Amino acid sequence: MAQYLILIYESEEAYAAATPADYANITEAHNRFPEQVAALGGSIVGGNALQATTTATSIRADIVTDGPFVETKEVLGGYYLIEATDLDQALAIGRACPAQYGGVEVRPIMVFS
Repeated sequence: MAQYLILIYESEEAYAAATPADYANITEAHNRFPEQVAALGGSIVGGNALQATTTATSIRADIVTDGPFVETKEVLGGYYLIEATDLDQALAIGRACPAQYGGVEVRPIMVFS
């Protein structure tokens, strides 16, 4: 099986305004996601949520700056590393990935010989 990274891009502002009920719904959606992945024939290899962009440090050409390099409406908030038989299956899994305040990007992992 090939590996794909599902990158979750969402609005930090929406999370800041979220209610406890919103967080409960989001948590439940992520708790259901492994079952959905298995039902689609894939598997989750790993994944994590990321801290806010205010904790980020960027390095560009040996210049280190606090915070994200660019301001965007949606930021990388977490990821899942999955195994899928092909891109079509990975995209089906990506469509099931919770991203209430944004969307996801599915990218194949590069394999070096």
